[in-house]
Amino acid sequence: MTAVVRALQVALAAEHSACYGYGVVGAHLAVGSAALGSAGSDWIAHQRARDQLIAMITQRGGQPASSAVAYELPFPVTSATAAAQLAATIEDGVAQAYLALVAQPEPDLRALGAQQVRVSALRAESWRGSTQPFPGLPPASLRH
Repeated sequence: MTAVVRALQVALAAEHSACYGYGVVGAHLAVGSAALGSAGSDWIAHQRARDQLIAMITQRGGQPASSAVAYELPFPVTSATAAAQLAATIEDGVAQAYLALVAQPEPDLRALGAQQVRVSALRAESWRGSTQPFPGLPPASLRH
């Protein structure tokens, strides 16, 4: 498997996880709320990104990884507040996964990776209520 296909697979795995996670997020938000509308929009965006990555992997001769039946959540989600925290955490993970594309030599892949890091960071900000420095990089990687 080429480095490009591996990077695409990393992003695809994050998108599969995000699609699952937003189902959990939505289940804990009030019907008709703005938050539920945002969760639905974000879920659709991740489905579209997933489908785009599947096509890109296939075009490069790779076999796109399937999604898991279920994913382990990073913490229990039992309220709307926890659901918003999960959404922000999902977006942080997606941004981190797309950094693998930013590092690729193909300009189109770098642009896609940078764009997806950006939109994930903006979605995370909308759920968290604040921005984080260097989206996609774990805080521990920023220490000296």
